[in-house]
Amino acid sequence: MAQGTLCNRKPINTEEELRALMADNGGKLYYREMEELDVDQNALWEAIQKTLKSRLKSWLEICVHCGMCADSCFFYLANNKDPEQVPSYKIQSTLGEMVKRKGKVDNQFMRMAMDTAWAKCTACNRCGMYCPFGIDMGVMFGYLRGLCFSQGFVPWEMKIGSGMHRVFKAQMEITKEDWLDTVEFEEEGIFDEYKGMSIPVDKENADIMYTLNAREAKHYPEDITEAAILFNLAGENWTVPSEGWEQTSLAMFAGDWEACKLQAENVYAAMDRLKPKRMVGTECGHAYRATVLEGPYWAGLKSGKTPVESLHYVEWVAEALRTGKLKLDPAKKIKEPVTLQDSCNYVRNGGLGKITREIMSYIAEDFREMTPSKEHNFCCGGGGGLNGIGRYHKQRNVGLQVKMDQILATGCKMVIAPCHNCWDAIRDMAKIYQMDLKWSFLKPILLNMAIIPDHFKLDEDE
Repeated sequence: MAQGTLCNRKPINTEEELRALMADNGGKLYYREMEELDVDQNALWEAIQKTLKSRLKSWLEICVHCGMCADSCFFYLANNKDPEQVPSYKIQSTLGEMVKRKGKVDNQFMRMAMDTAWAKCTACNRCGMYCPFGIDMGVMFGYLRGLCFSQGFVPWEMKIGSGMHRVFKAQMEITKEDWLDTVEFEEEGIFDEYKGMSIPVDKENADIMYTLNAREAKHYPEDITEAAILFNLAGENWTVPSEGWEQTSLAMFAGDWEACKLQAENVYAAMDRLKPKRMVGTECGHAYRATVLEGPYWAGLKSGKTPVESLHYVEWVAEALRTGKLKLDPAKKIKEPVTLQDSCNYVRNGGLGKITREIMSYIAEDFREMTPSKEHNFCCGGGGGLNGIGRYHKQRNVGLQVKMDQILATGCKMVIAPCHNCWDAIRDMAKIYQMDLKWSFLKPILLNMAIIPDHFKLDEDE
Protein backbone atom coordinates (compact mmCIF):
# COMPACT_ATOMS: atom_id res chain seq x y z
CA MET A 1 0.00 0.00 0.00
CA ALA A 2 1.62 3.28 -1.13
CA GLN A 3 1.92 5.82 1.66
CA GLY A 4 3.69 9.17 1.71
CA THR A 5 6.30 10.36 4.16
CA LEU A 6 3.89 12.97 5.51
CA CYS A 7 0.46 11.84 4.31
CA ASN A 8 -0.10 8.31 5.54
CA ARG A 9 -2.23 6.19 7.83
CA LYS A 10 0.11 6.55 10.79
CA PRO A 11 -0.87 9.00 13.57
CA ILE A 12 1.77 11.48 14.73
CA ASN A 13 3.37 10.12 17.90
CA THR A 14 6.78 11.77 18.10
CA GLU A 15 8.03 15.34 18.13
CA GLU A 16 10.24 14.55 15.14
CA GLU A 17 7.23 13.45 13.08
CA LEU A 18 5.29 16.47 14.20
CA ARG A 19 8.01 18.94 13.24
CA ALA A 20 8.45 17.32 9.83
CA LEU A 21 4.73 17.75 9.14
CA MET A 22 4.72 21.35 10.38
CA ALA A 23 7.70 22.19 8.17
CA ASP A 24 5.60 21.44 5.08
CA ASN A 25 4.41 24.99 4.42
CA GLY A 26 0.62 24.95 4.01
CA GLY A 27 0.67 21.18 3.55
CA LYS A 28 1.80 21.40 -0.09
CA LEU A 29 3.73 18.12 -0.11
CA TYR A 30 1.18 16.54 2.21
CA TYR A 31 -1.71 17.13 -0.22
CA ARG A 32 0.37 16.05 -3.24
CA GLU A 33 1.11 12.79 -1.47
CA MET A 34 -2.56 12.43 -0.62
CA GLU A 35 -3.41 12.26 -4.31
CA GLU A 36 -1.35 9.06 -4.50
CA LEU A 37 -2.38 7.57 -1.15
CA ASP A 38 -3.82 4.08 -1.46
CA VAL A 39 -6.98 3.09 0.38
CA ASP A 40 -6.66 0.01 2.54
CA GLN A 41 -10.11 -1.24 1.62
CA ASN A 42 -9.96 -4.34 3.82
CA ALA A 43 -8.99 -2.29 6.89
CA LEU A 44 -11.69 0.27 6.12
CA TRP A 45 -14.40 -2.39 5.90
CA GLU A 46 -13.13 -4.13 9.02
CA ALA A 47 -13.28 -0.82 10.89
CA ILE A 48 -16.84 -0.22 9.70
CA GLN A 49 -17.95 -3.72 10.68
CA LYS A 50 -16.36 -3.33 14.10
CA THR A 51 -17.54 0.18 14.96
CA LEU A 52 -20.74 0.88 13.00
CA LYS A 53 -23.22 0.07 15.75
CA SER A 54 -27.00 -0.22 15.70
CA ARG A 55 -27.74 3.49 16.10
CA LEU A 56 -25.69 4.60 13.09
CA LYS A 57 -26.86 1.61 11.04
CA SER A 58 -30.48 2.47 11.78
CA TRP A 59 -29.95 6.12 10.89
CA LEU A 60 -28.47 5.21 7.52
CA GLU A 61 -31.32 2.83 6.77
CA ILE A 62 -34.35 4.82 7.94
CA CYS A 63 -33.54 8.14 6.22
CA VAL A 64 -36.40 8.69 3.72
CA HIS A 65 -34.70 11.65 1.98
CA CYS A 66 -37.57 13.94 2.96
CA GLY A 67 -35.28 16.97 2.94
CA MET A 68 -36.57 18.37 6.23
CA CYS A 69 -32.97 18.70 7.40
CA ALA A 70 -32.08 20.99 4.47
CA ASP A 71 -33.03 24.37 5.92
CA SER A 72 -31.43 23.46 9.24
CA CYS A 73 -27.96 23.58 7.66
CA PHE A 74 -26.26 26.96 7.32
CA PHE A 75 -24.09 25.60 4.50
CA TYR A 76 -27.22 24.75 2.50
CA LEU A 77 -28.65 28.23 3.06
CA ALA A 78 -25.37 30.04 2.36
CA ASN A 79 -24.80 28.13 -0.88
CA ASN A 80 -28.06 29.07 -2.60
CA LYS A 81 -29.80 25.92 -1.35
CA ASP A 82 -27.53 23.63 -3.34
CA PRO A 83 -29.07 20.12 -3.12
CA GLU A 84 -25.59 18.68 -2.56
CA GLN A 85 -25.45 20.65 0.71
CA VAL A 86 -28.51 18.90 2.18
CA PRO A 87 -27.22 17.08 5.29
CA SER A 88 -28.82 13.75 4.38
CA TYR A 89 -27.27 13.87 0.90
CA LYS A 90 -23.86 14.69 2.32
CA ILE A 91 -23.84 11.73 4.69
CA GLN A 92 -25.46 9.25 2.32
CA SER A 93 -23.01 10.12 -0.47
CA THR A 94 -20.02 9.54 1.83
CA LEU A 95 -20.57 7.24 4.80
CA GLY A 96 -23.61 5.64 3.15
CA GLU A 97 -21.58 4.76 0.07
CA MET A 98 -18.69 3.38 2.15
CA VAL A 99 -21.12 0.99 3.82
CA LYS A 100 -22.92 0.03 0.59
CA ARG A 101 -19.62 -0.69 -1.16
CA LYS A 102 -18.27 -2.56 1.88
CA GLY A 103 -15.22 -0.31 2.00
CA LYS A 104 -14.31 -0.75 -1.66
CA VAL A 105 -13.74 2.92 -2.41
CA ASP A 106 -10.80 4.61 -4.10
CA ASN A 107 -8.53 7.57 -3.50
CA GLN A 108 -10.75 10.03 -5.36
CA PHE A 109 -13.75 8.98 -3.29
CA MET A 110 -11.85 9.36 -0.02
CA ARG A 111 -10.64 12.84 -0.93
CA MET A 112 -14.24 13.78 -1.73
CA ALA A 113 -15.33 12.32 1.61
CA MET A 114 -12.66 14.37 3.38
CA ASP A 115 -13.72 17.57 1.64
CA THR A 116 -17.35 16.87 2.55
CA ALA A 117 -16.65 15.90 6.16
CA TRP A 118 -14.56 18.97 6.97
CA ALA A 119 -15.64 21.68 4.49
CA LYS A 120 -19.39 21.05 4.36
CA CYS A 121 -20.18 20.18 7.98
CA THR A 122 -19.09 21.59 11.32
CA ALA A 123 -20.79 18.76 13.25
CA CYS A 124 -22.98 21.40 14.91
CA ASN A 125 -25.80 18.83 15.30
CA ARG A 126 -28.54 21.33 14.35
CA CYS A 127 -29.91 19.03 11.64
CA GLY A 128 -30.75 16.40 14.21
CA MET A 129 -33.27 18.75 15.82
CA TYR A 130 -35.37 18.91 12.66
CA CYS A 131 -35.22 15.34 11.37
CA PRO A 132 -38.58 13.58 12.01
CA PHE A 133 -36.64 10.43 12.90
CA GLY A 134 -34.04 12.17 15.07
CA ILE A 135 -31.19 11.31 12.69
CA ASP A 136 -28.17 13.39 13.67
CA MET A 137 -25.84 13.91 10.75
CA GLY A 138 -23.43 15.78 13.04
CA VAL A 139 -22.77 12.62 15.01
CA MET A 140 -22.51 10.63 11.79
CA PHE A 141 -20.02 13.09 10.33
CA GLY A 142 -17.92 12.71 13.47
CA TYR A 143 -17.87 8.99 12.79
CA LEU A 144 -17.03 9.59 9.12
CA ARG A 145 -14.10 11.79 10.14
CA GLY A 146 -12.76 8.94 12.21
CA LEU A 147 -12.85 6.59 9.23
CA CYS A 148 -11.14 9.19 7.04
CA PHE A 149 -8.46 9.78 9.67
CA SER A 150 -7.75 6.06 9.92
CA GLN A 151 -7.03 6.00 6.19
CA GLY A 152 -4.86 9.15 6.21
CA PHE A 153 -7.42 11.40 4.50
CA VAL A 154 -7.50 14.24 7.00
CA PRO A 155 -6.72 17.96 6.52
CA TRP A 156 -3.10 18.87 7.17
CA GLU A 157 -3.87 21.19 10.10
CA MET A 158 -6.05 18.59 11.75
CA LYS A 159 -3.33 15.93 11.59
CA ILE A 160 -0.96 18.45 13.16
CA GLY A 161 -3.55 19.20 15.84
CA SER A 162 -4.08 15.59 16.81
CA GLY A 163 -0.30 15.13 16.82
CA MET A 164 0.05 18.04 19.22
CA HIS A 165 -2.26 16.30 21.68
CA ARG A 166 -0.31 13.06 21.38
CA VAL A 167 3.09 14.73 21.81
CA PHE A 168 2.43 17.76 24.05
CA LYS A 169 -0.95 16.87 25.61
CA ALA A 170 -2.26 20.17 24.27
CA GLN A 171 -3.44 21.50 20.93
CA MET A 172 -0.30 23.64 20.72
CA GLU A 173 3.37 23.21 21.51
CA ILE A 174 3.32 24.08 25.20
CA THR A 175 5.47 22.09 27.61
CA LYS A 176 4.83 21.81 31.33
CA GLU A 177 7.63 24.32 31.88
CA ASP A 178 6.10 26.74 29.36
CA TRP A 179 2.75 26.51 31.11
CA LEU A 180 4.15 27.09 34.59
CA ASP A 181 6.28 30.01 33.35
CA THR A 182 3.15 31.58 31.82
CA VAL A 183 1.20 31.17 35.05
CA GLU A 184 4.03 32.70 37.07
CA PHE A 185 4.36 35.64 34.69
CA GLU A 186 0.63 36.37 34.70
CA GLU A 187 0.52 36.11 38.49
CA GLU A 188 3.27 38.71 38.76
CA GLY A 189 1.17 41.01 36.58
CA ILE A 190 -1.75 40.60 38.99
CA PHE A 191 0.52 41.59 41.89
CA ASP A 192 1.09 44.92 40.11
CA GLU A 193 -2.65 45.68 40.10
CA TYR A 194 -4.12 43.99 43.17
CA LYS A 195 -3.06 42.65 46.53
CA GLY A 196 -4.03 39.38 48.11
CA MET A 197 -4.56 37.62 44.76
CA SER A 198 -2.77 34.60 43.35
CA ILE A 199 -2.94 31.78 40.81
CA PRO A 200 -2.57 28.63 42.93
CA VAL A 201 -0.99 25.66 41.17
CA ASP A 202 -1.65 22.03 42.17
CA LYS A 203 -3.60 22.95 45.29
CA GLU A 204 -5.26 19.81 46.59
CA ASN A 205 -8.92 19.62 47.65
CA ALA A 206 -9.76 23.01 46.16
CA ASP A 207 -13.39 23.85 45.43
CA ILE A 208 -12.54 24.52 41.77
CA MET A 209 -9.94 23.15 39.37
CA TYR A 210 -9.79 25.51 36.40
CA THR A 211 -8.95 24.18 32.93
CA LEU A 212 -8.54 26.17 29.77
CA ASN A 213 -7.81 26.40 26.07
CA ALA A 214 -4.14 26.10 25.09
CA ARG A 215 -4.54 29.15 22.87
CA GLU A 216 -4.98 31.22 26.02
CA ALA A 217 -1.65 30.05 27.34
CA LYS A 218 0.01 30.54 23.95
CA HIS A 219 -1.65 33.64 22.51
CA TYR A 220 -4.14 35.16 25.00
CA PRO A 221 -2.49 34.90 28.44
CA GLU A 222 -4.53 37.92 29.54
CA ASP A 223 -7.50 35.54 29.60
CA ILE A 224 -5.78 33.56 32.36
CA THR A 225 -5.22 36.79 34.28
CA GLU A 226 -8.87 37.81 33.91
CA ALA A 227 -10.11 34.41 35.06
CA ALA A 228 -7.76 34.52 38.05
CA ILE A 229 -8.89 38.00 39.12
CA LEU A 230 -12.56 37.04 38.86
CA PHE A 231 -12.05 33.84 40.87
CA ASN A 232 -10.22 35.87 43.55
CA LEU A 233 -12.91 38.56 43.60
CA ALA A 234 -15.52 35.83 44.10
CA GLY A 235 -13.54 34.41 47.01
CA GLU A 236 -13.17 31.02 45.38
CA ASN A 237 -10.88 28.33 46.69
CA TRP A 238 -9.41 27.36 43.34
CA THR A 239 -6.39 26.04 41.52
CA VAL A 240 -4.94 25.21 38.14
CA PRO A 241 -3.16 21.89 37.57
CA SER A 242 0.45 21.76 36.44
CA GLU A 243 -0.56 18.90 34.15
CA GLY A 244 -4.00 18.23 32.73
CA TRP A 245 -4.82 21.94 32.40
CA GLU A 246 -5.65 21.74 28.66
CA GLN A 247 -9.35 21.05 28.12
CA THR A 248 -9.63 21.34 24.33
CA SER A 249 -9.36 18.56 21.77
CA LEU A 250 -8.35 19.17 18.17
CA ALA A 251 -8.18 15.37 18.10
CA MET A 252 -12.00 15.43 18.21
CA PHE A 253 -12.06 17.69 15.16
CA ALA A 254 -9.56 15.41 13.42
CA GLY A 255 -11.44 12.19 14.12
CA ASP A 256 -8.46 10.77 16.05
CA TRP A 257 -10.43 8.87 18.65
CA GLU A 258 -7.41 7.37 20.37
CA ALA A 259 -5.96 10.85 20.95
CA CYS A 260 -9.39 12.03 22.15
CA LYS A 261 -9.26 9.35 24.83
CA LEU A 262 -5.71 10.28 25.82
CA GLN A 263 -6.59 13.97 26.08
CA ALA A 264 -9.66 13.42 28.24
CA GLU A 265 -7.78 11.00 30.49
CA ASN A 266 -5.08 13.62 30.99
CA VAL A 267 -7.64 16.03 32.48
CA TYR A 268 -9.27 13.28 34.53
CA ALA A 269 -5.87 12.30 35.93
CA ALA A 270 -5.50 15.86 37.25
CA MET A 271 -8.91 15.52 38.90
CA ASP A 272 -7.87 12.26 40.54
CA ARG A 273 -4.56 13.75 41.66
CA LEU A 274 -5.81 17.08 43.06
CA LYS A 275 -9.28 15.94 44.17
CA PRO A 276 -11.14 19.20 43.57
CA LYS A 277 -14.85 19.43 44.32
CA ARG A 278 -15.59 20.69 40.80
CA MET A 279 -13.90 21.51 37.52
CA VAL A 280 -14.68 24.77 35.72
CA GLY A 281 -13.63 25.01 32.08
CA THR A 282 -12.95 28.19 30.15
CA GLU A 283 -15.09 29.92 27.50
CA CYS A 284 -14.77 27.21 24.88
CA GLY A 285 -17.57 25.13 23.43
CA HIS A 286 -15.71 22.18 22.00
CA ALA A 287 -13.55 21.89 25.13
CA TYR A 288 -16.73 21.37 27.15
CA ARG A 289 -18.08 18.85 24.67
CA ALA A 290 -14.80 16.94 24.40
CA THR A 291 -14.07 16.76 28.13
CA VAL A 292 -17.49 16.81 29.77
CA LEU A 293 -19.99 15.39 27.26
CA GLU A 294 -17.94 12.99 25.10
CA GLY A 295 -14.82 12.43 27.19
CA PRO A 296 -16.29 10.05 29.78
CA TYR A 297 -17.32 7.65 27.01
CA TRP A 298 -13.93 7.83 25.28
CA ALA A 299 -12.32 7.12 28.66
CA GLY A 300 -14.65 4.18 29.30
CA LEU A 301 -16.27 5.68 32.41
CA LYS A 302 -19.46 3.68 32.93
CA SER A 303 -21.16 6.58 34.71
CA GLY A 304 -20.97 8.69 31.54
CA LYS A 305 -19.77 11.52 33.78
CA THR A 306 -16.43 13.14 34.56
CA PRO A 307 -14.69 12.04 37.79
CA VAL A 308 -15.84 15.26 39.49
CA GLU A 309 -18.71 17.60 38.64
CA SER A 310 -17.68 19.72 35.64
CA LEU A 311 -19.04 23.09 34.61
CA HIS A 312 -18.68 25.37 31.62
CA TYR A 313 -17.51 28.87 32.50
CA VAL A 314 -20.98 30.36 31.88
CA GLU A 315 -22.37 28.11 34.60
CA TRP A 316 -19.85 29.39 37.12
CA VAL A 317 -20.44 33.03 36.10
CA ALA A 318 -24.21 32.73 36.46
CA GLU A 319 -23.82 31.06 39.84
CA ALA A 320 -21.35 33.70 41.07
CA LEU A 321 -23.64 36.53 40.00
CA ARG A 322 -26.79 34.87 41.32
CA THR A 323 -25.28 34.19 44.77
CA GLY A 324 -23.58 37.58 45.03
CA LYS A 325 -20.07 36.13 45.10
CA LEU A 326 -19.27 38.34 42.14
CA LYS A 327 -20.75 41.83 42.33
CA LEU A 328 -21.10 44.11 39.32
CA ASP A 329 -21.64 47.86 39.14
CA PRO A 330 -25.05 48.26 37.43
CA ALA A 331 -23.98 51.72 36.20
CA LYS A 332 -21.40 49.97 34.01
CA LYS A 333 -23.91 47.81 32.16
CA ILE A 334 -23.36 47.75 28.41
CA LYS A 335 -25.48 50.56 26.98
CA GLU A 336 -25.20 49.84 23.26
CA PRO A 337 -27.26 47.08 21.61
CA VAL A 338 -25.68 43.68 22.22
CA THR A 339 -26.44 40.15 21.09
CA LEU A 340 -25.20 36.73 22.16
CA GLN A 341 -23.72 33.91 20.13
CA ASP A 342 -24.90 30.49 21.31
CA SER A 343 -22.17 27.89 21.10
CA CYS A 344 -23.42 24.70 19.45
CA ASN A 345 -21.42 22.57 21.85
CA TYR A 346 -22.63 23.81 25.22
CA VAL A 347 -25.99 25.33 24.26
CA ARG A 348 -27.48 22.98 21.67
CA ASN A 349 -25.55 19.93 22.90
CA GLY A 350 -25.19 20.94 26.56
CA GLY A 351 -28.48 22.71 27.27
CA LEU A 352 -27.02 25.91 28.74
CA GLY A 353 -29.05 28.47 26.78
CA LYS A 354 -31.03 29.75 29.78
CA ILE A 355 -27.85 30.14 31.81
CA THR A 356 -26.31 32.48 29.27
CA ARG A 357 -29.47 34.63 29.19
CA GLU A 358 -29.30 34.93 32.95
CA ILE A 359 -25.82 36.40 32.59
CA MET A 360 -26.98 38.87 29.95
CA SER A 361 -29.57 40.25 32.39
CA TYR A 362 -26.71 41.39 34.62
CA ILE A 363 -24.45 42.94 31.98
CA ALA A 364 -26.56 44.38 29.12
CA GLU A 365 -29.22 47.08 29.08
CA ASP A 366 -30.21 46.48 25.46
CA PHE A 367 -29.92 42.74 24.83
CA ARG A 368 -31.23 41.59 21.48
CA GLU A 369 -31.79 37.94 20.59
CA MET A 370 -30.76 36.56 17.26
CA THR A 371 -33.46 34.81 15.27
CA PRO A 372 -33.44 31.87 15.81
CA SER A 373 -31.69 31.62 19.17
CA LYS A 374 -30.65 29.28 21.97
CA GLU A 375 -30.53 25.64 20.83
CA HIS A 376 -32.03 26.65 17.49
CA ASN A 377 -29.29 29.18 16.74
CA PHE A 378 -27.08 28.61 13.72
CA CYS A 379 -23.45 27.57 14.03
CA CYS A 380 -20.99 30.47 13.97
CA GLY A 381 -19.70 29.06 10.68
CA GLY A 382 -16.24 28.16 11.92
CA GLY A 383 -16.81 25.26 14.29
CA GLY A 384 -15.65 21.68 13.96
CA GLY A 385 -12.10 22.85 13.19
CA LEU A 386 -13.15 24.74 10.06
CA ASN A 387 -11.66 28.03 11.30
CA GLY A 388 -8.19 26.54 11.23
CA ILE A 389 -8.15 24.68 7.90
CA GLY A 390 -6.58 26.87 5.21
CA ARG A 391 -7.68 24.55 2.42
CA TYR A 392 -11.32 25.35 3.23
CA HIS A 393 -11.24 29.05 4.07
CA LYS A 394 -13.29 29.91 0.99
CA GLN A 395 -16.06 27.51 2.00
CA ARG A 396 -15.91 28.77 5.60
CA ASN A 397 -16.19 32.40 4.49
CA VAL A 398 -19.28 31.67 2.40
CA GLY A 399 -20.85 29.88 5.36
CA LEU A 400 -20.23 32.89 7.62
CA GLN A 401 -22.89 34.82 5.74
CA VAL A 402 -25.75 33.11 7.59
CA LYS A 403 -24.39 34.24 10.94
CA MET A 404 -23.65 37.68 9.52
CA ASP A 405 -27.27 38.09 8.43
CA GLN A 406 -28.47 36.97 11.87
CA ILE A 407 -26.26 39.52 13.61
CA LEU A 408 -27.14 42.38 11.26
CA ALA A 409 -30.85 41.73 11.75
CA THR A 410 -30.51 42.48 15.48
CA GLY A 411 -29.05 45.93 14.87
CA CYS A 412 -26.46 45.23 17.56
CA LYS A 413 -23.05 46.85 17.92
CA MET A 414 -21.48 44.05 19.95
CA VAL A 415 -21.57 40.26 19.96
CA ILE A 416 -20.70 38.43 23.16
CA ALA A 417 -19.23 35.07 22.20
CA PRO A 418 -18.27 32.86 25.19
CA CYS A 419 -16.52 30.34 22.92
CA HIS A 420 -13.15 30.46 21.16
CA ASN A 421 -14.34 29.18 17.78
CA CYS A 422 -17.34 31.50 17.79
CA TRP A 423 -15.12 34.42 18.80
CA ASP A 424 -12.71 33.65 15.95
CA ALA A 425 -15.45 33.21 13.36
CA ILE A 426 -17.15 36.49 14.28
CA ARG A 427 -13.80 38.30 14.31
CA ASP A 428 -13.00 37.01 10.83
CA MET A 429 -16.52 37.76 9.61
CA ALA A 430 -16.28 41.38 10.74
CA LYS A 431 -12.98 41.75 8.90
CA ILE A 432 -13.94 39.93 5.70
CA TYR A 433 -17.32 41.61 5.31
CA GLN A 434 -16.17 44.98 6.73
CA MET A 435 -18.73 45.09 9.50
CA ASP A 436 -18.81 47.83 12.13
CA LEU A 437 -18.96 45.33 14.95
CA LYS A 438 -17.28 44.55 18.27
CA TRP A 439 -16.98 41.08 19.77
CA SER A 440 -15.88 39.89 23.18
CA PHE A 441 -15.54 37.03 25.60
CA LEU A 442 -17.31 37.36 28.95
CA LYS A 443 -14.24 37.76 31.15
CA PRO A 444 -13.11 41.27 30.06
CA ILE A 445 -16.68 42.56 30.26
CA LEU A 446 -17.18 41.14 33.75
CA LEU A 447 -13.83 42.47 34.94
CA ASN A 448 -14.65 45.94 33.64
CA MET A 449 -17.95 45.90 35.56
CA ALA A 450 -16.77 44.15 38.72
CA ILE A 451 -16.88 45.94 42.05
CA ILE A 452 -13.41 45.64 43.63
CA PRO A 453 -13.51 45.30 47.44
CA ASP A 454 -11.10 47.61 49.28
CA HIS A 455 -8.99 44.76 50.64
CA PHE A 456 -7.86 43.93 47.09
CA LYS A 457 -6.86 47.50 46.24
CA LEU A 458 -3.23 48.50 46.44
CA ASP A 459 -2.27 51.17 48.90
CA GLU A 460 -1.27 54.48 47.38
CA ASP A 461 2.39 53.93 48.21
CA GLU A 462 2.47 50.44 46.68
